[in-house]
Amino acid sequence: MLWECDCSKKLLDQEEVSHVAQTDAERGLTPEDVKLMKIQFSAYIKLLGYHAKVRQRVVATAIAYFRRIYTRKSFSEFDPRLVAPTCLYLASKAEESTVQAKLLVFCTKKIRATFACLFTSAPDEKAHRYDVKDILEMEMRLLEALDYYLVIYHPYRPLIQLLQDGNMPTDMTQFTWSLVNDSYRTDLILMYPPFMIALACIYIASVLKEKDTRSWFEELRVDMNVIKNIAMEILDFYDNYREIPGERITAAVSKLPQRL
Repeated sequence: MLWECDCSKKLLDQEEVSHVAQTDAERGLTPEDVKLMKIQFSAYIKLLGYHAKVRQRVVATAIAYFRRIYTRKSFSEFDPRLVAPTCLYLASKAEESTVQAKLLVFCTKKIRATFACLFTSAPDEKAHRYDVKDILEMEMRLLEALDYYLVIYHPYRPLIQLLQDGNMPTDMTQFTWSLVNDSYRTDLILMYPPFMIALACIYIASVLKEKDTRSWFEELRVDMNVIKNIAMEILDFYDNYREIPGERITAAVSKLPQRL
C-alpha cells in the first residue's frame, strides 16, 4: 500500500510506553503522573512551535522525540523543561526547517506564564531558565538517547491518501486532521504504524458524522479491532485528559528534582 512504511521495528508496546523509570518511581511519580506530564509537555511543545513559527511536522516530530526519550530515560535525570525545547530544536534540524536555539530560549520565556503549572513548584522564579548552551548540551544527550535515529513517520500523508481513496467529503479532511493532531497528546505514534492511526481518525470521524464506511474498511482488510483500540485511546484523551487542572500537573512536577 502507498501509505505503509517500514517502521515496525521501531514500534513499542503498551508496557514499554507506560513504564515508569525506577528513579522516577523512587521520587513518588506514578504512571498517572507521567501520563499527565507527557500530555502537558506535548501541549507546551505545540505552543512553543507556534511562537517559533515552525511547521506542524516539526512540532509532531518533536513530540514524538519527547515521548520516545522518556521510554528510555527518567524525568528525574532529564528535566522535561529543558528536553521539550531541545526536542523542538532537534526536530527542526531533522525536518530541514532549522530554528535557532536563541529563538527557542526567547519563546520559552514568552510562554512560561501560560504553562505556570510546569514551573510553580520551583523555589524561585529564576529556576529552570535555560539558555542556548543548555539546549546545545542537551541536544547531544538526546541524540545518544535516541540512538541517533531521527526518522519519524507521521499519519498526515497516509491520511490524505486514504481520504482520497475513500472519496470522503471535504468536511472530513479538517476534522480528521484535527484528530491526528490530538493523537500526539497520547503515545499512539510510538505504538502503531502511521496509516493505522490515520484510519482510526477516519473511523472516529465516520461514526461522529454518521457516514457509513463499513464496506470501505472491509475492502482495506485491516484489523478493525486494532483500529477501534486506537480510536478508544484518542476518545479517552478527549473524555479524561483534554482539560487537566493545573494543580494536578504541579503536583506531578513537584516530585522532580529542583534545578536552580
